[in-house]
Amino acid sequence: MSENSEMSFGTATGVGSMPGTDAREAAKTVTGSFEDFPYLAELPARGPGADMIGRTAGMLVELYARVEPSGWRLGDRPGRDTRRARSWLGEDLDALEEYTQGYEGPLKVQAVGPWTLAAALELRNGEAVLSDAGACRDLAASLAEGLREHLAEVRRRIPGARVVLQLDEPSLTAVLRGQVKSASGYRTHRAVDRQVVEAGLRDVMAVCGDGRAVVHSCAPDVPFALLRRAGAAGISFDFALLTERDDEVIGEAVEAGTRLLAGVVPGTDGPLSDPAGSVSGVRTLWRRLGLHPGLLADVVTVTPACGLAGASPEYARRALAHCVRAARSLADNPE
Repeated sequence: MSENSEMSFGTATGVGSMPGTDAREAAKTVTGSFEDFPYLAELPARGPGADMIGRTAGMLVELYARVEPSGWRLGDRPGRDTRRARSWLGEDLDALEEYTQGYEGPLKVQAVGPWTLAAALELRNGEAVLSDAGACRDLAASLAEGLREHLAEVRRRIPGARVVLQLDEPSLTAVLRGQVKSASGYRTHRAVDRQVVEAGLRDVMAVCGDGRAVVHSCAPDVPFALLRRAGAAGISFDFALLTERDDEVIGEAVEAGTRLLAGVVPGTDGPLSDPAGSVSGVRTLWRRLGLHPGLLADVVTVTPACGLAGASPEYARRALAHCVRAARSLADNPE
């Protein structure tokens, strides 16, 4: 295992979003659940600007977005939507700072990655930023600068934190396959070259400066090898969507020191199995790959399958606690 991956992650954490609109309640729940790997909660139920696209658009430097009926669109100057997004982010940081006094250890923050952002944000003509290669480069550069400032702010507020940056890229596979629909819906945007995608991700993840960047996707067919080459220290995914086709690239990722953030707990209300049952598939994968069971706790962080915005507050609390118990089961009984 690489030194970075052992130092940088806890055994369990959340993905990002939480139900409700109360920043202090969310921060209290997250920090109370994950003593060794808390994260900055996102509360999309507050409305536009608290959603993942709007929140990240609010972080951009010298690019501004506003809400149109069709979604978020780039404009000339910051308006009320940008101000609202920045205000809510500040509120969330205030709450997290309050509940992490004296904390030392890994702390995760999330933002939308450059390719999902390019697929979701519109240019002035209504087409996705993805339709214009130059606009994609400008967006990635603006995002990188905004994230650099955001990470500096988090480190200033919580000086003992080793900040882990998670880039949310649910549209990444669609971007690579040319499956992102145009504004009319009658055609799709051309697939972006894999090397261009890799370079864009690498440039944005480089703002971490210490190899502590994670990419999350709860879509099928996560491009593990591409993300590893781009410099992701960890890959976060919905474990239920894996197939045996993924075995080889996952084995290679583990042997290269990549952390796996395995989403094994459902993100919406439903019955929870016993903690050992939740991670039984992870143990089975390990046996199939022929990897040493003792490596499991060093390599795997247990998470929900995706964000918890669609869950009830009660279920969200139980799901986070369940992740911690499942991670303990994995460590205590790796075989």
